[in-house]
Amino acid sequence: MEHSTAIMEDVGKAIDGEKKTPTDSKPDYDAERQQHSDNRSRKRKADFPSDRLQHGSRGRGGGRNDGKRHQKGDMGRGEYFRDGPDRRQRTEDQKAKNEKREVEGKASTVNYGVTYTKEEIDSEERKPKRKVAVLIGYSGTGYKGMQITPTERTIEGDLFQAFIKAGAISKANADDPKKAGLVRCARTDKGVHAAGNMISLKLIVEELDIVEKINAELTTQIRVWGIERTIGSFSCYQACDSRWYEYLIPSHAFLPPHPSSWLAKKLEELADEAGDRKGYESRQEEVKGFWENVDETVIKEVLEKIDEDIRWDVVKALQGEEEAGAKVVPADADSETPVVKAGKAVGGEKTSDSVGTASKDVDEKTEEAVIIIQPEANAAPVDEPKDDSTTVGQQNDDTTSVPVAMGDSAVSLAPEKDEGEQSITRPTTETQPVANTTEDQGAKVGSDMADSTLTTKPTIDRRPTVQQHLSAEELDRLSRLRQATKQLRQAYITAKRRYRIPQSRITRIQSALSKFVGTSNYHNYTVSKTFRDPSAKRHIKSFVVEKKPILIGQGDDAEKSEWLSLKVHGQSFMMHQIRKMIGMVCLLVRSGSSLTTMNDSMGAEKYSIPKVPGLGLLLERPVFDSYNDLQAVKHGREKLLFSKHEDKIREFKEREIYQRIFREEEERNEFGRFFNPVDHFKEPYFLYVSSKGLAACKGVNEGANAGASSKGKEKAAKQVAYESDGEDGIDERG
Repeated sequence: MEHSTAIMEDVGKAIDGEKKTPTDSKPDYDAERQQHSDNRSRKRKADFPSDRLQHGSRGRGGGRNDGKRHQKGDMGRGEYFRDGPDRRQRTEDQKAKNEKREVEGKASTVNYGVTYTKEEIDSEERKPKRKVAVLIGYSGTGYKGMQITPTERTIEGDLFQAFIKAGAISKANADDPKKAGLVRCARTDKGVHAAGNMISLKLIVEELDIVEKINAELTTQIRVWGIERTIGSFSCYQACDSRWYEYLIPSHAFLPPHPSSWLAKKLEELADEAGDRKGYESRQEEVKGFWENVDETVIKEVLEKIDEDIRWDVVKALQGEEEAGAKVVPADADSETPVVKAGKAVGGEKTSDSVGTASKDVDEKTEEAVIIIQPEANAAPVDEPKDDSTTVGQQNDDTTSVPVAMGDSAVSLAPEKDEGEQSITRPTTETQPVANTTEDQGAKVGSDMADSTLTTKPTIDRRPTVQQHLSAEELDRLSRLRQATKQLRQAYITAKRRYRIPQSRITRIQSALSKFVGTSNYHNYTVSKTFRDPSAKRHIKSFVVEKKPILIGQGDDAEKSEWLSLKVHGQSFMMHQIRKMIGMVCLLVRSGSSLTTMNDSMGAEKYSIPKVPGLGLLLERPVFDSYNDLQAVKHGREKLLFSKHEDKIREFKEREIYQRIFREEEERNEFGRFFNPVDHFKEPYFLYVSSKGLAACKGVNEGANAGASSKGKEKAAKQVAYESDGEDGIDERG
């Protein structure tokens, strides 16, 4: 009874309050909006922690009360419809913006299609279009990638032009590929090849010889293997189940580091510390003594032909003072010891030079070595266009971190221009008539001589700074040093390319590749992913190396270079994943490491894995098993199989892809420049390839925040991780 009485009293008070309110008064919308604004402000600031829900709970009645801003839900219905924008007007405004953007885009870019007049379009006979899959292959050299762009030459751009010329695209649709519904299966980047790729679109394919007509309009770098009718909703991008990639790598990439390199010495030292010397030597049994035999039978003969007064300096410039002392006796050894900079031995002890100068790290290159190996390092700046591309073999802003003049020419040093044959001129002055021009002549003459008919201007000395004050005898010696260094380097490269890998080494490579098969965490094999990121898990169906190597080059088989074909089949790949996977296998096999390191690299620990050059990577073919087994059978369409054109694809790869890859490697020594910094980088980032595994790298990450010097080391480690002239290769993300 008391409860009912209380309820009645509350109702009576509410009625009395309504009677006191004037009937002509209106709701205070401003106050209501202010109240809602305050509520939203409190939610944004999250000043009510007691109202927050635990993770996974939905709250009373399933409503939202998570302390986040829900603008539409916080507003009352009247306020939302009163203050909300006019949807029709908003749509019209967006449409006007899109039309303006389209007009501006067409005016500012080059049209990649062909625009015909209305009369030409009307006069063309109408033919039916069919949804098709176009099976293609191409060599990406000289192209800016696969995807069509308005201003660059691309694979799709050339294909679309060929479709138009062959009559597969009507004149009404020739101005825009979107009208044909063009979709690509896999995008490849600048300079990357594909033996098999696919695009899907609507084409006019009534003529039986349409493939031949299209190929007649294409260069030999692009081929259409076949055109297959598909169902109307087919998209080659969405229907692709998995992809095959191929990576070509020279067999000499699996040779061990040269005994004179820092890595080779550390491998032996750490094997002794771990008590694994016998196991280390057994894993390198098939390549034991290779470099010693090259030095004895090839290099010794080359050294004997080099002038005696520069022989010691040549070996020192290429392989260091210790190796030079082991192979050559200095020409002036009887009179006095050559003056060289101090160095640090493998164990860390310092050595001093013969004239008592202060000790310095071996990282510091001698001036003479810089002139011989990298004559452009100290060159004065000139107003000439420069190539934007950078490579690991070149030093950019940290020359002491990854020395160039250290090393294993057999594995690393790239060919140089023969600058010794170029004429070198001294700075001189000459008298010439003054021309009526505003061009910069290299030096500005005072304004008081502007009216003179003659002026004196110095010529630009384009030689490196260290050469500008050398005498004639010193310049002659420098020229001979360069020539001799080039001969010795080429001798190592020739010996390396004549290497033929034994089957036992190939079997070890296959054992390493097989460890990738299955689902694993590849956070160490890509960028910007952590071990806890679910997207770092990828499934590899197979990873095999062809047991029969490929011989590429000119002349007889003995002069050709031997290459291995590695093929990986996976559902999808992350950025750089394939190149880093192969990089890990290369490092472990060539260093005689235990393959258990690969299993550890898929765990939570962080590994610094360099990626091999993008030069050898190509898309082999996409796979459409689901479409072939279901939709193609159901609707009576042909299966999408590249195996139908296997003979043509093989011939095309050997002619247009393999030969191009070989020529680029021969000219630029990409794989040699990749291994050079790894073999000579005097920090423990890559010592997980030793017998001690990741334990040999401990302390690297802990000291990362120690100061600027540590940051410089990390920067150098990233430089070792190789970028192939700005060409990131194939888009492995699928």
